[in-house]
Amino acid sequence: MTGKILIADDEAHILHVVSLKLRNAGYEVITAIDGEEALDLCMIERPDLVITDYQMPLVSGLELCRALRANPATREVPAILLTAREFDIEPEEIREARISAVMAKPFAPRELLVKVKELLAVREPAGNE
Repeated sequence: MTGKILIADDEAHILHVVSLKLRNAGYEVITAIDGEEALDLCMIERPDLVITDYQMPLVSGLELCRALRANPATREVPAILLTAREFDIEPEEIREARISAVMAKPFAPRELLVKVKELLAVREPAGNE
């Protein structure tokens, strides 16, 4: 399994656990501690997938996803939104930001890995394994 994944979360323990799980699965991992840093890194690193917390300083995960969709270079990058406040996000906001999946905190890292694999498999052309 290969692919570059950007993880944005202001909670160090979440960054650590998710990064470790994904690296152990063979992914290249880039981390950001807020949405602004994540957006900058997305423009430079061009990740294959973004995992972002909803509630972060400077730029929220929802705002990050909207910004990614507005840029032709990152428009098609799938995004997983992690949130402890899932009930506060309107379905219309999720559709508008084209968020691929929403996972409530606390989440099982194994379940997140399964979702990552699913989303990246959809992006790979047939026959490229």
